Amino acid sequence: MDIARNRRGLWIAVAAFVIWGLMPLYWYLLRDVPSLQIVLHRALWCAILVAAWLTLRRGRGWLREVVAQPRLAGMLALSGTLIAANWSLYVWAVNNGHVVEASLGYFINPLLNVLIGVLFLRERLSPPQWIAVALAACGVLWLTFNYGSFPWIALCLACSFALYGLIRKFAAVEAVQGLGVENLFVFGPALLALLWFEFHGGGFFSLRWGGWADVLLVMGGALTAIPLICFAYAVRRVPLSVVGVLQYIGPTLQLLLGVFFFGEAFGVDRATGFGFIWLGLAIFAADGVLQSRRRIVAQQA
Repeated sequence: MDIARNRRGLWIAVAAFVIWGLMPLYWYLLRDVPSLQIVLHRALWCAILVAAWLTLRRGRGWLREVVAQPRLAGMLALSGTLIAANWSLYVWAVNNGHVVEASLGYFINPLLNVLIGVLFLRERLSPPQWIAVALAACGVLWLTFNYGSFPWIALCLACSFALYGLIRKFAAVEAVQGLGVENLFVFGPALLALLWFEFHGGGFFSLRWGGWADVLLVMGGALTAIPLICFAYAVRRVPLSVVGVLQYIGPTLQLLLGVFFFGEAFGVDRATGFGFIWLGLAIFAADGVLQSRRRIVAQQA
C-alpha cells in the first residue's frame, strides 16, 4: 500500500512540475495585461473556483474546520502570502524577458528543499544521491557567479517557494482544502485592488479589451489551482528530498522555452552550469529507480 501511495504521489508531483514548466506559454498570451493585474486575477479566480468546488462537495464546513484551528489557519495564511509573492515575481519576470533567470530560481529551489529535508526533517540520502546533490550545487554556484549580475529574481523565487513547501509539509490539511483557505486570505486584497483599477480606467477585465483576455484571466485561476493541489498532495506522500530533485523538471522546461521560444541568451557559461544540474538529476533519478525496484523485490521475496 505504501509503495502504491508513494508511486501515485510521485506521478502527481511530476504532473505538477510539467504544468509549471509550460506555464510561461500561457502568461505570454496575456503579455498586454500588466503583470500585477494578472497576479491579482490569478489569486481572485483561484479562490472562487476552489471555494465553489469545496462548497459543492463538502458544504461550508470545509472552512470552519480550518478556522477552528488557529495554528493551522495561521500556517495557511503565511503559505498563502508566500505563494502570492512568488506568483507576483514570477509573472513579472516572464513578461519582462527574464524567463531564463526565473528558471534558475526554480533550479535553486530543489536544492533548498533537499537541504531542509536533510538538516531539519532527518531525511537521509544515499551516496549516489549525495553525489547528485553535489553536482547540482556546483551547477547552481557556477550559474550564480557567472550570471553577470546578482540573480535576485532567482534567489527570491527559490526561497519563497522552498518556505511554502516546508509549511505545506507540516500543515495537516487536505490539499484542495488547504489551497482554498490560502487563497481566501488573499481574496479580499486582490478584489479591492482590481476594483480600484477598474474604477480608475486601468483595469483589463472588460469587453473593451476582448473577450478572450477575460477568459484567459479567469482560466488562469484554474491553471494556478491544479498544479498547487498536485504539489500539496505529493509533498505529504513523498520525501521532501525526492520532491526537491523532481522539481528540476519545471525549470528545465522553462529554460527551453526561454531560449527557443522567447529567444533569450544562453551561452557557454550557462550551458556549463545547467549541464552539472542535469547530470546530477540523471544520477538521482537512476538511483531512485534502482531503490524502488529493490524494495519491490524485497516485498515479493
